[in-house]
Order: sequence, then C-alpha cells, then structure tokens
Amino acid sequence: MRTIPVRKQAFSLIHIAFSNIPMQCFSIEVRMTHKQKVLLNDRRYEKDQRTADIMWYFTVIAIMIAYMGLFGLSTFSARQWTREIGVRKVLGAPVAGMLPKEFLILILLAILIASRLAWFGMQRWLEGFAYKIEIKWWVFALSGLLTMVVSILTVSWQSIKAALMDTVRSLRSY
Repeated sequence: MRTIPVRKQAFSLIHIAFSNIPMQCFSIEVRMTHKQKVLLNDRRYEKDQRTADIMWYFTVIAIMIAYMGLFGLSTFSARQWTREIGVRKVLGAPVAGMLPKEFLILILLAILIASRLAWFGMQRWLEGFAYKIEIKWWVFALSGLLTMVVSILTVSWQSIKAALMDTVRSLRSY
C-alpha cells in the first residue's frame, strides 16, 4: 500500500516548511497584567463563591430547623416527665439534678458522627483547590461545644420550667 510513503513524504514537507519559523512557547499568564490575573482567578473561583453563599443560607436554615426540633422534643419530653419530676421533687431531689442525661448522650453521639462526616467532606472538597490548608481540630471542638451549650440551655430550660410547676398539679394531671 502506498499510504505510508505518502504520509512520510507529507510530514517531511511540513517539517521543512515550518522549520524556518521560530517557535516561541509562552504562558498566557506571562503577558497578563496583575489586574487581569486577579480577574481570571476570581472567575475560576466564582462557582465556589456561589456555592459557599448557597451553603451559608442552607446552613442557617438547617440550624434553625434543628433548634426548633430540639425545642419541640424537649417540650414534649418535659410534658412526659412532669409526673416523674413531681415525684422526684416530693422526694427532695434538687431542681438542678432533674436534667435528663439521655439528651446529652444523644447530642454527643450526633456531634461525633457529624464531625467525622464534616471532616471527611471538607477534606474531599479542599483537595480541588490550588492552595492546600489543614483543617484544624479546634473548629470541630468549638462547634461541638457551642452545640452542647445551646442544647443544654434548651433542655434545661424546659426541665426547670417543668420542675418549678406546682407539684400537686403535675402529679394530678396524669
């Protein structure tokens, strides 16, 4: 078949024709001004900025829904505990000791699971960026502590409210 010698001949002609032209290899970014580089960099991360904005709004909504759920659950549980709290109160238990420990255990378990999932998701997301950063452990500790404080305040407020209710009425209500 004649295709191989013709192909070789065509490549040699192309090589002869273009060998006299000097080639200059350069990066597009070399000829850019600083302002153009900043704009190019901004365009690269524009999608990430929009994603961050959307995530911020959904995070605020999720935290509000979670807090309302915790408030509703603690209110419901406090109504269920009114008789138990009344009996404890009659037997002389202090109001501070009536905080339900089950909530704290569930919240700690949720913090551990959520922190691990968040760390894994953030590691995967940050792999795509040009500049690498390390996720610090104290970010998760601080968020877990803040979650515990808000949870304890919510649950203890409902428990103290139920504990300060009239004992006779709480025992008679069921």
